[in-house]
Amino acid sequence: MHRNGALANRQYGTNVKKYASLSQAEWIAMKLANFVSRIAVSLLTVCALPVALAAPVKDSDWPMPAKDYANTRFSRLNQITTGNVKQLQLAWTFSTGLATGHEAAPLVVGDTMYVVTPYPNYLYALDLKSGGRLKWTYKPEPARAAQGVACCDVVNRGAAYADGKIVFNALDNHTVAVDAETGKEIWKTKLGDINLGQTMTMAPLIVKDKVIVGNSGGEMGVRGWVTALNLKDGSKAWQAFSTGPDKDVLIGADFKPYYESDRGKDLGVKTWPPDKWQIGGGTVWGWISYDPTTNLIFYGTANPGPWNPDLRPGDNKWTSSVFARDADTGMAKWAVQYNPHDLHDYDGVNEHILVDLTIQGKPRKVMLHPDRNGFLYVLDRTTGEIISANPFVYTTSIQKVDLKTGHPIVAPGKEPHTGIRVNDICPAAPGGKDWQPSAFSPQTGLLYIPHNHLCMDVTSTEVGYIAGTPYVGMEVSMKKGPGDYGGVFSAWNPATGKEVWAIKEHYPAWSGALVTAGDVVFYGTMDRWFKAVDAKTGKELWKFQAGSGVIGQPITFQGPDGKQYIAVLSGVGGWAGAVVSGHLDTRIPYGALGFVNAMKDLPNDTTPGGMLYVFALPGNTP
Repeated sequence: MHRNGALANRQYGTNVKKYASLSQAEWIAMKLANFVSRIAVSLLTVCALPVALAAPVKDSDWPMPAKDYANTRFSRLNQITTGNVKQLQLAWTFSTGLATGHEAAPLVVGDTMYVVTPYPNYLYALDLKSGGRLKWTYKPEPARAAQGVACCDVVNRGAAYADGKIVFNALDNHTVAVDAETGKEIWKTKLGDINLGQTMTMAPLIVKDKVIVGNSGGEMGVRGWVTALNLKDGSKAWQAFSTGPDKDVLIGADFKPYYESDRGKDLGVKTWPPDKWQIGGGTVWGWISYDPTTNLIFYGTANPGPWNPDLRPGDNKWTSSVFARDADTGMAKWAVQYNPHDLHDYDGVNEHILVDLTIQGKPRKVMLHPDRNGFLYVLDRTTGEIISANPFVYTTSIQKVDLKTGHPIVAPGKEPHTGIRVNDICPAAPGGKDWQPSAFSPQTGLLYIPHNHLCMDVTSTEVGYIAGTPYVGMEVSMKKGPGDYGGVFSAWNPATGKEVWAIKEHYPAWSGALVTAGDVVFYGTMDRWFKAVDAKTGKELWKFQAGSGVIGQPITFQGPDGKQYIAVLSGVGGWAGAVVSGHLDTRIPYGALGFVNAMKDLPNDTTPGGMLYVFALPGNTP
């Protein structure tokens, strides 16, 4: 489910409401000593040799939110270490002047940093040679009405750089390319219609000469799609819908799904009630990965609409799924539906992190996906086979994932039905983990996951479709999970399928993660802390109290002075923080599609406000 904007303000009370410094030989030698302990729970035996499929990116730069095509959010910079990170100091700041959710990752290219704000989606260029002096500002002037059809905050998750251009999405469905040197608009392409409930908040991925973007609005009865634009002029190269006939979904003769239930003609129509696929959701607002060796992109689709599953019998393909597509043509190679006939708003849009592993003595090209349903999937990215799937959060809704069918087994009594209240569904609708991206270190072999510890009580209701209005059909009241805490930041070993360490947080861990070659992991909390912890042990090493909750994506870069810097945006909001950014009434539990009930105390711990913080070690030389 995509959580964007003012819907929360008017719906509470309603029914909707490659390796860093080590060579490969050194890495192998180091890991062989610990080989025996690398026995996987699900017959997954891994000689931990992950290969981050990075774009040709300089270590000093950060040209896309995930740092590289593999979505690792790993930096080879290592000046900041577990030994000296406690000395980090604030170097400079920059205020956006906005009070909504700041979820974006800054970009760094050469001596310039680029920051995209939530609506009105200003793009700032900051001079790194002069402590963040403003070089220029680009204002796309999105339609004001876009705020009214966004779900739970008017967020933006970042931009991307390529060929001298900064490319990003505006809330009113325009993708924009701006000259990175001058801030002059190069092209601006409209892709959706706010009158139908569509918005755009995701960060683009630029692959060769294509800009790949997707839409938002699953709670408004929109039809999801992913689109490739030509980087040169913004013209449309291809578009693949998530629902509908094969010709619309770009499924052809080369489509070879691994699981039987994903095979068949026009499943995007046949697995829906008549014509419901046209308003069935499946938006593409999360993260996209790219494997240059196969020229495939990988991305997940969001929940089906409406939330009430009784109103859409069938598997509802291709919602809550992952697609592998040819980057040049968009044609699908395979797909897996993580949650057929999704019952709990368990979107598949979370990141797919690409690594190469040796499994049972054989090299496998895999991807790691912490799904909203609370299971950490390890998939073969060449075929779509689910190699393992283990729960990484507390769960009552899903008993297990059947590796023979690829389907989750729903726990008895946790299926919503119209007019019946179902209590204690865990994880709640934001999932075991929502959009907040994980990070993977090839040095430790661990995945660092910011996630949620939430449950919900629900009652399905009748709902009708009216274009551009909420289409949900579910009363939801969320709550913190057992132990009365709302979030966790954890390290997960994909080789063993086990948690290595975990840090409990009072609120959902709603920021992105960053891991560096200095074995330091960074993340933020909704109650204003920005933290650094030891990548191997989880020990807290440093923290800084920001002016607002931190839900942005931290990055690191090397400045023109040769020093390593850490940067992050603060500014509480998003779906989890809508109670603060939207000034919602905490006495009404259904606000923000039920999230308010779990966040009633957040206004006591933070206030709105957008600020960029940049940190460095003391001293003038690296």
